[in-house]
Amino acid sequence: MKILVASALILVGSCSTLRHSEKIDNLKDSISYDDETMVNQYLNTIKTDELRAHVEEVSSDKYNGRMTGEEGHNQVCDYIRSYYKSQSIKAPESHPDYYQKVPKEVLPDDLNESQNIIAYIEGSEFPNEYLYISAHSDHEGIIDGEIYNGADDNGSGTAAVLEMAEAFSKAVKDGYRPRRSIVFLHVTAEEVGLHGSRYYTENPIFPLETTISTLNIDMIGRIDERHKDNENYVYVIGSDRMSTELHFIAQKANDTFTYLELDYTFNEENDVNRYYYRSDHYNFALKGVPVIFFFNGEHEDYTKPTDTADKINYPLLAKRTKLIFATAWYLANSDERLNPEII
Repeated sequence: MKILVASALILVGSCSTLRHSEKIDNLKDSISYDDETMVNQYLNTIKTDELRAHVEEVSSDKYNGRMTGEEGHNQVCDYIRSYYKSQSIKAPESHPDYYQKVPKEVLPDDLNESQNIIAYIEGSEFPNEYLYISAHSDHEGIIDGEIYNGADDNGSGTAAVLEMAEAFSKAVKDGYRPRRSIVFLHVTAEEVGLHGSRYYTENPIFPLETTISTLNIDMIGRIDERHKDNENYVYVIGSDRMSTELHFIAQKANDTFTYLELDYTFNEENDVNRYYYRSDHYNFALKGVPVIFFFNGEHEDYTKPTDTADKINYPLLAKRTKLIFATAWYLANSDERLNPEII
């Protein structure tokens, strides 16, 4: 009898495993782009020279390292806001100046009031479903008389968001508005404890319960020691934590358009670096929003005054930005909204 029971359990387990495998295969097969030519058309508007111009501006000495609440960071926020205005990408109706004020009371004691920047493109069919593309705009300011420019951290992410916003805006002008709304979010106070994104997720301008995903970008312009002999990579963190479908969508975007090595090393649950918990996507994940964190890893200039614009690998920054754009395009335009469940 025991043998029969054990055999039955093995059979049930095998069938369950088979069904799970088939479900995974079916999910992978269901992910496809309706018009790869169209995606390529707008993906290829992401240019290295435009990314360079944004990085050089944001990480310029004149902004004194973009410390949260200081005038340099305020001026960078105005640069970002002005760019959205120039591209005719609108602000939320409730915040027509693009700014969500982050009050001094929620920031560390020595910091002044700051602001998140929000711009968005309204969806054509599902305007009340939202995809966030985020990056932090602040850095470490001046320390011991040296300016910490933060070209990679996070001038690279800021530039990527602006370039993707421009690409989506061009599609809209050509008559191809995304089916879901896309929110471009630049958060403050990441370097001092993720306070800007925490404030946003506790006081969202667009409802998080109808948010399908957040794609967060923090440092995608350099190469780490692990990949010194293979620069064609990006770390992908968190993609399978809340939605297996999201994980496969990013893979499909890469397999179709960019052919990077997607490195999941830092996605491991036991990763001692705990990067999943260390950038702004995490506050969205705490609210139940599926996230991906795109990252190039630490390098010799990480959190140093030597993190300057001349050291950015701009062709690689462009390629990584295109991967995120292609992922965002699918999420914003698919027939069904993202399934926020792990299979």
